[in-house]
Amino acid sequence: MTQQSGWDFPQSPLPSYPPGWYADPWQQAPWRWWTGHTWSEIVSGGTPQGAGGSSAAGPPLAKKPFLPAWLSVPVVIAAIPVLLAVGYLVFAAPLAIALGLIPLLIVLPVLAWLDRVEPEPRAARIHAILWGATVAVVVSFIVNTIVALSAGELVASVLSAPLVEEAMKGLGILYAVRRKEVDGLMDGIVYAGWVALGFAVVEDFLYLSTADATGEIWQVFFVRVILTPFAHPLFTFWLGLAIGLAVSRNRSVFPYALWGYALAVATHMLWNGSLGLADVAGGGILLLAIVIFIALFVAVAITLAVIRTRFSRAFIASIPWLAQRYGVSETEVAVFSDWRGMLRFRRRLSKTDRKRFDAIHVALARLMLLHQRPGVVDPVQEGILADQLQEARYGS
Repeated sequence: MTQQSGWDFPQSPLPSYPPGWYADPWQQAPWRWWTGHTWSEIVSGGTPQGAGGSSAAGPPLAKKPFLPAWLSVPVVIAAIPVLLAVGYLVFAAPLAIALGLIPLLIVLPVLAWLDRVEPEPRAARIHAILWGATVAVVVSFIVNTIVALSAGELVASVLSAPLVEEAMKGLGILYAVRRKEVDGLMDGIVYAGWVALGFAVVEDFLYLSTADATGEIWQVFFVRVILTPFAHPLFTFWLGLAIGLAVSRNRSVFPYALWGYALAVATHMLWNGSLGLADVAGGGILLLAIVIFIALFVAVAITLAVIRTRFSRAFIASIPWLAQRYGVSETEVAVFSDWRGMLRFRRRLSKTDRKRFDAIHVALARLMLLHQRPGVVDPVQEGILADQLQEARYGS
C-alpha cells in the first residue's frame, strides 16, 4: 500500500484449509482445486487421490479453461465475420469507423458510474461488450437480412430487428447470470448496458458506412450518435432490470425475463417504427419520437440514480454487520462506511492496490446482496463469497 493511502492491507493468516481437491461447490464438475485461499478455475472429472485434501500428483483429468474469462466459444465464433467486416471498413470507410467510436466516449463513463456501486470484473465487462458486438450482431444481421429479402425492409426494421436483437442481447445478460456474475438489480442493468453498447457500436459502423456511400453520413451521425447514443442501452435496460430483479428476489430469471423482453421489444419497435413513419409522413414524426425518447431517457436516468443511491446507503448500513460476521478490521470499516470518502480514498491508491481494493469492495457488496435475498442463505454460496473476501484482503 502506498504511504499516501494511510491504510495497509491485513497480513495473511494461516489458511483454513490446505490446498487440494474438494467437491466443486458450483457443481460444474466433481472436483475443484482449492488454492488455500479461494477456488480456482481448475476442475476435474476424475477421482482425485486424497480428495478433500491435497494430492501430490493430482488427477489425470484435471483441466483448465482453454479460453480466458473475457472470451467464450460463441464470442470467438461470431467474432470472425465481425472482425473481417470491420477490418474491411477500416480501409473502405475510415470516417464511419471513427465516428462510430464516439458513443464509447459518451456511454462508457455513465456505465462506469453505475458500475462503481459494485465493480464488476474487467473480464466480465469485456465479455459482455464482445457478446453484443459479435454474437448479437451476427445473429441479428443474418435474421434481419433474411426477413428483409422476403418481407421487405420495413418489416425487418419494425418487427424482426426488435425481436431478434433484444433476444440476442438478453442472452448476453443471461450468460453473465450463468457465470454467476449477476448478484442483484444493479448488476442486471449494468450488464444490459455493456452488451447493448457493444451491439450499438458495431451497428453504427454499418449504418455510418452505408450512409457514407450515399453522402448522408452526417445526418445519420447526428441522429444515431449525437441525439440517441443511449438508444440500445435504453431498450435493453428493461431486460437487465427484470433479470436483476429476479436474482435479487432469488427467483427464476425466465418469467421475469419475459416481461423485461416484452418492454425492450416494445420500446425498440416504437423507435424503429417512428423512423419508418418519418420517411413517409415527414420529420415531424421523428421529432416527436425524439422528444418521447428523451423523456423516457430522463425517467430511466432518474430511476438509475435512485437505485444507485439506495444501493450505496444499504451497503454503508451493512458494513458493521458484515465486519462482525466476516472479521473485517476497524480500519476497513472506517473506509467502507463513508461512500464519498471511499471513492476519494480509492482514487489515491496505486493501480495494483486499487485492484485489490475493488476486490474487497465487490466481495462485501456481494455478501450484502446475498443476505438481502429472501429465503435461507445458501451456505455454499456464502462460503465461496467469504473465501473471495479473504483472498482479496490477504492476497499478495
